[in-house]
Amino acid sequence: MIANKSILAIIPARGGSKGIPRKNIKMLDNKPLIAYTIEEAKKSKYIDRVIVSTEDNEIAEIAKKYGAEVPFLRPEELSKDDTPGIEPIIHCLDWFEESQNFTPEYIICLQCTSPFRKSEHIDEAIEKLINNDGDSIVSICESEISPFWMKKIENNKMVDFLEKSEFYARRQDVPKVYQLNGAIYITNTKVLREIRNWYTDNTLPYIMNKESSLDIDDILDFKFAEVLIKEKNNVR
Repeated sequence: MIANKSILAIIPARGGSKGIPRKNIKMLDNKPLIAYTIEEAKKSKYIDRVIVSTEDNEIAEIAKKYGAEVPFLRPEELSKDDTPGIEPIIHCLDWFEESQNFTPEYIICLQCTSPFRKSEHIDEAIEKLINNDGDSIVSICESEISPFWMKKIENNKMVDFLEKSEFYARRQDVPKVYQLNGAIYITNTKVLREIRNWYTDNTLPYIMNKESSLDIDDILDFKFAEVLIKEKNNVR
């Protein structure tokens, strides 16, 4: 809790995954991928409860082993490839309001695929959101690829992706641009209920570095994460 405001962390973790089968519980070094997120969420100074939302019994048991609550199994219809990411969050909110008469002031969504996101990042993002009276805050990182240098193909010819974009001859001169890294989403619960989205005109950025922003989407990302974990272990 921060400023007398309760914070509920939701970790969505469905069983299906096309890129990497059973990705959320695939072993990364010596523990399942989901464990990294659960452990860091539980270290947070401000998060009151850590919930895993899943339709999968095996994931539920592993989540409980690492200290998360799994008070319900998510309906199968909210666990499909094309299910909008916000739907399991709304479902979790509905469940708590209906079954426990509990509505947190803030919701934080932590995806399993960000194993290098630490509790310090989570707490810094929470503090920035509360101290700046934002509607929400979303984690980002600096993009390595600038849209100012991107091209698209029209009529079998390359043209600028951005129309009438300025020309930058040197990389150093290109304006910084940022991309979502998928690590942290926090919002005021009332706002989320109203718009069913993480973004408003009052959404704040929380900038993370490249390593902490690694988002595991495919097997190459997973192999890179394995390399980083081994390097970190060797440094200790």
